[in-house]
Amino acid sequence: MRITFILLLLALGVETSHSQENNITGKHERVLIRTKRRWVLSTIELEEEDPGPFPKEATKLYNDKANDHTLKFSINGQGVDKEPMGVFTIDDLTGVVIVHKSIDREMYPVFQVEFDVADRMTGVILDRTLSFNVAIKDKNDNPPEFIPPTLYAKVPENITEGVLPVSLQAKDKDEQGNDNSRITMRIISQEPKTPVISLKTISRSTDENVITQIILSGCFDYDKAKAYKLIVEAQDHGTPALSSTATVLINISDSNTHQPVFTAANYNTQVMEMESNKEILRLSVTDKDTPNTSASRARYKILKGNEDGNYKIETDPKTNEGVLTVIKGKDYERTTLTELEIAVDNEEPLFVCIDGKPASPDKRVAIKPSTTKVAVKVIDVNDPPTFQKKIHTVYRKEETNPGDVVYEPVVKDVDSDINKIRYELAEDPAKWMSVDPKTGKITAVKKMDRESPYVKNSTYTVVIRAIDDGEPPATGTGTLLVHLGDINDNNPHLISNTSVMCGNKVDRVTVKADDADAHPFGGPFSFSVGSDDKDMLSRWKFNPTTGLETSLISLKSLPYGNYTVPMRIEDQQGQVGEDVLNVVICECGDNDTCRKLLPRSYNLHGAAIGILCGSLLLMALLLCCCFLCEHKAKQFTLNLQDEGNQTLINYNEEGGGSLAKAEPQIAQSPTFNNSGLKSGNIQLTEFSQRRGHGSMKNTAAGAMFSGGLQMAEATGTLMSQFAS
Repeated sequence: MRITFILLLLALGVETSHSQENNITGKHERVLIRTKRRWVLSTIELEEEDPGPFPKEATKLYNDKANDHTLKFSINGQGVDKEPMGVFTIDDLTGVVIVHKSIDREMYPVFQVEFDVADRMTGVILDRTLSFNVAIKDKNDNPPEFIPPTLYAKVPENITEGVLPVSLQAKDKDEQGNDNSRITMRIISQEPKTPVISLKTISRSTDENVITQIILSGCFDYDKAKAYKLIVEAQDHGTPALSSTATVLINISDSNTHQPVFTAANYNTQVMEMESNKEILRLSVTDKDTPNTSASRARYKILKGNEDGNYKIETDPKTNEGVLTVIKGKDYERTTLTELEIAVDNEEPLFVCIDGKPASPDKRVAIKPSTTKVAVKVIDVNDPPTFQKKIHTVYRKEETNPGDVVYEPVVKDVDSDINKIRYELAEDPAKWMSVDPKTGKITAVKKMDRESPYVKNSTYTVVIRAIDDGEPPATGTGTLLVHLGDINDNNPHLISNTSVMCGNKVDRVTVKADDADAHPFGGPFSFSVGSDDKDMLSRWKFNPTTGLETSLISLKSLPYGNYTVPMRIEDQQGQVGEDVLNVVICECGDNDTCRKLLPRSYNLHGAAIGILCGSLLLMALLLCCCFLCEHKAKQFTLNLQDEGNQTLINYNEEGGGSLAKAEPQIAQSPTFNNSGLKSGNIQLTEFSQRRGHGSMKNTAAGAMFSGGLQMAEATGTLMSQFAS
C-alpha cells in the first residue's frame, strides 16, 4: 500500500488570551483573540531510492514574521544532525529544504525533522518550533525471500495422500500492507512429474511471512523414483513484480510394497520318530523391497497341519529363511506323513497403490500372502517299552520281614516281543529291593526303615528299567513309590544333653526331647528322674512332667560344679528312653555364660604324649652317654637337686669287664577323665652299674632321678621339671 505524507500547514501561532475585570458588572470576562497563521509549508514527497540528480529541492518554508523581521531558517533532527546525517539541509535565507541523497525505506521509513525561524540580526527565535515526520514513499525494490532457500525432506513410500511434512516460508522486506509485500507461491517445476504435488498456503502473518505446505495427490513409487526435486517461486504484487525461488529436495524411503514369495511351491523333509528339538528344513523367499528392513524381513506362519503343536517355524535374522523345527516327537505308529501349509508376509504391513491411489484397508486385506506346502515323513525307530503306570504307589509298614512282593509292572512294546524284555533296577539307594529280570517283579530283600536317610517324606523311591531286544535296544523306565507307615521303633531322647544353670540367677534349665517316630508314636512325652536314689530325688525334679519340653528344677542350693541327672522319657505309646543330662552350675555374666572357671580335668593331647615320650627317650640317651664316659673320666659326679649330692665311684678301672645296666623303670600314675588329665607323676626309680672281671668288686651308688609333670591350669601348658 502506498503511503504519501503531505505536510500541511502545521504551525499555528496561538497568542496568549487575557481577561479584563468588569468593575461595573462585577464579573470576569475572558477575551479570546483569534490566532494568525504563522508557518507555511509546501507538500514534501520523497521517493524511496530516488535516482537524483542531487542535491534537489524538496519544499520551501514560509513564515509571516518576514513582514517585520529579517528571517533566518534552521533545521535539525533525523537526517540532519542525527543518523542518517547529510540527507537534508535548508537555505537559511529562503527556507528552501534540499535533499542530498537517495533513501532506503527499509532502513529509514520515517524521518523526524524540526524547523526554527529566528531574527537574523538578534538571533531571537520568532516562532515556536515546527516538528513533523517525513515518511518515505515505498518502492518495490525487494523480492520475496525463502527461509531457507533450500529444503530437504525424507518421506516413506507408503505415506498417505495429503499434507507432506514439508513447509515453505517466505518474507518480503517492502512496506507491509501493500502490493509490494503481498506474496504468491507456485511450483514452477517438478521432477519426476508424477505423482502430482501442489502447494497450499496455511498462514499469512502480520509481518508478511507466508507459510505454504506441500500437498501430495496419489502415491509414491520407490521403484520408479527415489527422489523428487521441486522449484518453488515466490512473487510479490508490486510494479514491477519481483520474485525468487526455493529448491525442495524430497527423498523417498522404501516401504513394503512387494510381498515375499517362496522360491518353491512344495518341500519334502523327514524326521525320526519321537525326535524333538531339531531343525528339519529351511525355506527361502524372494522380496523386491530393500533388504534388511522391516519392509523385507519375513514372518512365517504354519497355517495347517500343526494342530498338535509338533512343529514351529522361525525367521533366521541373517538369511531371512524360515527355519522349520520339530519340537514334539511324532509317533510312527500313529502318523507316518504330515503335510504342513506355511505362509509368509513381512514385519511391515503391505502398502498397495492401485491406479495411482493408495488402496483401502479392505483391499489390502483381500490380497493373500504367498504360501507353500511341506511334506514331513516320519521315519520308524525302535520304540522303548512303556509302563502302564509311569508312577506306581504302594503302601507298606516299616520293618516288615523280607520276601514281600512289592510290585509287578505291566509293560507294553509296539515294536518288540513283550516276552523278550528284561528288567533291572535303575535306582534303589538303600538296596532294599530285588527285581526279577524276566517278569520285573520287585521283592523286598531287607527290612525298610521309615527313619532312614533314603526315605523322604515317608516315601522310598525305586526306579525300574525295561529293556527290549531291538536294534539298538530301547529302554523305558517306571517309578515305584513305597509309602512306609510308621511303627514305634525309636526311643525318645534328649535333643541336647548338656545345660548351664546360672546359680546366681535361676534354679532351672530347659530340657527338650525328640522322637524319630511320627504321630502317635512320638511326643508329647512324660519326663521323670531316672533314679530311685533319695539324694538324687531330693535335689532335682522336672516340671511340667509332660510335653515336648520341660524344665529341670534344682530343689536345693547346690555348690558350683558339674552334675549328672539321669532321665526317663516316655512317648505316647509307653516306649521309654533313658538319657543323662549333664548340668554345669556356675556364676554367670550378662550373656548367661559361666563367668569363673570351674575345676577342670584334662585330656592329654596327642602332641603332649609325643613330647612326653621324646623327653623320656632323651633322658635315656643322656644316661647312656654318662656311663660310656666312665672309661675316660676319673670321676663323674652327678648332683641332683632336691635329692642331695650323690657320687658315682668307678671301681676296677683297669679291668676290661663288661658294662651291665639295668633297664630304666618308669612308674607312671596318671589319672584321666573325659575332661582332661587331672594329675600324674612319672618317676625314674633307679639306675645301677657294675663293673669287674668275673666277680663284682664294688657296687656304685645308684643315681635317683625324680621329676614331675604338671599341667598349668590357666594356660593348659604341660611343663617338665627335672632335678639335676
